[in-house]
Amino acid sequence: MDLATRVAIVTGSGRGIGRAIALKLAQAGAAVVVNDIGDAKPPEAVVKEIKAMGKEAVAVMADVSSASDVARLVEKTLAAYKRVDILVNNAGVNRDQLLLRMSEEDWDKVLAVDLKSVFLCTKAVVRHMAKQHWGRIISLSSVVGIVGNKGQANYAAAKAGIIGFTRAIAKEVASHGVTVNAIAPGFIDTEMTRGLKEEWRRELKKIIPVGEFGSPRDVAEAVAFLASEEAQYITGQILGVDGGMAASWL
Repeated sequence: MDLATRVAIVTGSGRGIGRAIALKLAQAGAAVVVNDIGDAKPPEAVVKEIKAMGKEAVAVMADVSSASDVARLVEKTLAAYKRVDILVNNAGVNRDQLLLRMSEEDWDKVLAVDLKSVFLCTKAVVRHMAKQHWGRIISLSSVVGIVGNKGQANYAAAKAGIIGFTRAIAKEVASHGVTVNAIAPGFIDTEMTRGLKEEWRRELKKIIPVGEFGSPRDVAEAVAFLASEEAQYITGQILGVDGGMAASWL
């Protein structure tokens, strides 16, 4: 997979799955815009790792649930690299709670960061991609958006929304050389899942057919493929990277 000459924006890429995606795209040759919010040190560290490979990268701090911040993110990308070829909508948060205890604030925050950001970022880049008649938009959904999960009504709704959005936009832009796909990870070994009690981790592994959590690299490899020339005839698809989890629940 050769992504030389391509420019990628990866939202929420200062750590975890987003970091792995940014590093993989850079390894494949793309210049990468590393985006995050809050502490600037993690994205700057990712940029440093990419530059150590001899590749191009820049960090842009922006709240992707804010239209003005998204506009600035894309403007800085174009100023640095003159184009944008790949958008990976990875930024996300979770505020888990049973429905009767879930606040409106918790609902709104998760929908804004996990779903509204996908709308804002996609809208901001798709015109540029259509003009150059080449683009790849890849959004991170979740197995939870397919099968649901108690205590995650807000997260499940946002991730299910990404699936519907992906399929709709794929139909809108296919004739312009732009593909739009989503990846639905299962339980991935990140800081968040490492914080689970060991007994919960053991129980979760029992319902994953392969018997283990995935790694951020598993997701990154799938993203890199969908971003490549080799995936030119794949659009409107939801690729599960979940060790067979969704198949075992449905």
